[in-house]
Amino acid sequence: MPTDFALARRNMVESQLRPNHIIHPGVLEALALLPRERFLPDDRASLAYVDEALPVGGGRYLMEPMVLARLIQLAQPSEGDRALVVGAGPGYGAAVMGRLVRSVVALESDSALAGRARQLLPTVGADNVTVVEGALDGGHSAGGLYDIILIEGAVPAIPDGLTRQLAEGGRLVAIIGGGQPGYPGRAHLGRKDGGVFSSRPVFDAGTPMLPGFEQPSRFVF
Repeated sequence: MPTDFALARRNMVESQLRPNHIIHPGVLEALALLPRERFLPDDRASLAYVDEALPVGGGRYLMEPMVLARLIQLAQPSEGDRALVVGAGPGYGAAVMGRLVRSVVALESDSALAGRARQLLPTVGADNVTVVEGALDGGHSAGGLYDIILIEGAVPAIPDGLTRQLAEGGRLVAIIGGGQPGYPGRAHLGRKDGGVFSSRPVFDAGTPMLPGFEQPSRFVF
C-alpha cells in the first residue's frame, strides 16, 4: 500500500514536534508542508517521517525532524534574515529555513548532494535558496555576513571561521559532540554581541557527525 505522505507529515507534527516544545508557527507550517520524502533516496522515502536521521549517501544524513525543528526555532528566524546552512546535503533543512527568512546560502562539500539540492529546491518553491560548493568548516564568506548560521549535523566544536561570518546580533545553532550511541551531543545557541561570539548549551541531542570538521586545532570554544 502506498505511503500517505501528507498524513505522515501531519502525524510528525503532532507526535514528534509539538510534544517536544516546537511552538514557532512558521517552523511547524514549514515541516507540515515540505515533502521530506523527495530529499531521500527512493528506497528510503517511506521512512521520511520517522524520528531518525536518515542516510542520503556519501556518509551523510538528513537530521532528525525534531532536532532540526528545535535548532531552527532556537535561532529565532525572521523574514528579514540572511541564513547560511552548513552541510546542507540535498537541501531539506535549507528549504525549511527558506520559508522563514529572506535568503539562504546552502553550503555543501559533496558535489553529488549539491547537484541534488539544485534539482530539488526549485520543485518545492525554495527560490530564495542558493546552493554553493565548498569546505564546510570555512563557511561562505563571499556571501557576506549572516543573521543565522545552522550547522546541519553534529560537529566537535564551532570553527572560528564560521563565527566570523555572523553579523552583529547573529545566531549560530549547532549540535556539538556526540555522534556515538549512548553519548548524545548538546545543542548550542551562539550569538555575536559587541563583536564577540559566545555560546551556551540548550538541550541534549544525538545526530550523526558531519564530515569535514576533523581538525580541532582550528576550533575555538
